[in-house]
Amino acid sequence: MLPWLASLAANPSSIHGPGRAAREAVEVAREAVAAALGALPDEIVFTSGGTESNALAVRGGALAFREQAAERSLVAFSAAEHAAVREAGLSLAADGFDPVELPVDGLGLPDAARLASVLETKTALVSLILASNETGVVNLRLPDAARAAREAGILVHTDAVQAVGKIPVLPGALGVDLLSFTAHKFGGPKGAGALWVRKGVRLRPLMRGGGQERGRRGGTENVPAIVGLAAALTAAVAGMEAEARRVGALRDTFEEGLLAHVPGARINGIGAGPGTRLPTASSVTFHGADGEALLAALDLEGVAASSGSACASGTPSASRVLLACGMPVAEVRSTLRFSFGWTSSERDVPALLGLLPGLVARARAA
Repeated sequence: MLPWLASLAANPSSIHGPGRAAREAVEVAREAVAAALGALPDEIVFTSGGTESNALAVRGGALAFREQAAERSLVAFSAAEHAAVREAGLSLAADGFDPVELPVDGLGLPDAARLASVLETKTALVSLILASNETGVVNLRLPDAARAAREAGILVHTDAVQAVGKIPVLPGALGVDLLSFTAHKFGGPKGAGALWVRKGVRLRPLMRGGGQERGRRGGTENVPAIVGLAAALTAAVAGMEAEARRVGALRDTFEEGLLAHVPGARINGIGAGPGTRLPTASSVTFHGADGEALLAALDLEGVAASSGSACASGTPSASRVLLACGMPVAEVRSTLRFSFGWTSSERDVPALLGLLPGLVARARAA
């Protein structure tokens, strides 16, 4: 990224030499991102991150689809979606759409019967998250749901922000029409993301301007961030299998030690079965302990964890996603998420396990 932040900092829409060099950097990055996803370069739209990608998919997809099928007025999304998808879906009510939130089971997966009923109505778009940002549960039912929706003539979007770069994600194999992801989840810069748009699918742009990104997203492209996104994704995909084994082993060791040494702790999402959780995430309920107090105690010891979605951390409300999974409010407020990634080492797990029993006991006593 460094050259594009300094000596090569030109506008990629300019026709002079430095501008053409910047344009080439963007297009080389586009080809690299497409290759990582098994996609075509012109199916990649660069954005400012996951929230914008989700909004462009949900709002832009639904609004453009209605131009071809005016009777399609329903937009459906699961109760386990990230707030970026949920808020985009709800906002379509102001545009004459009928937003429908689909109930989920204890694992956060959409209720099959309710989803099937939606597919029989005047639905324009359905959005189903690929991997939960709170529990790490992967929706292995997505390809079947996507196939049924597309057979009914419905656009299908998936928020793959948590999955891309951590597990194999090929949008063509998933059967979706739109797929969102963001760079900082796989080691790239914050403020850079992308949306995969199946060839032939139309979008109404949320930002109009100079016609950048083939008219789908106006505004001067952020060349350094786009270059960084592509470099990070290329590296993440190349080392994905080995890194998933390494990080997954750390997570498993942590969970085994936790259950052995912290009475009343429960791992969430394991009912999904082997291989159905991201190797990087562990959602833990510490019965009888206040989660915010435990977070503060961990922070004082140099441990960075979170309660629910990182985007909602610091807010007093209980996790909407965990509540939708049927978890009682008291348990939701006792639940923390631990994340493992490329900065995690074998030394971290025993250090964390050495701290937790005492910290949990003190939080329960308080």
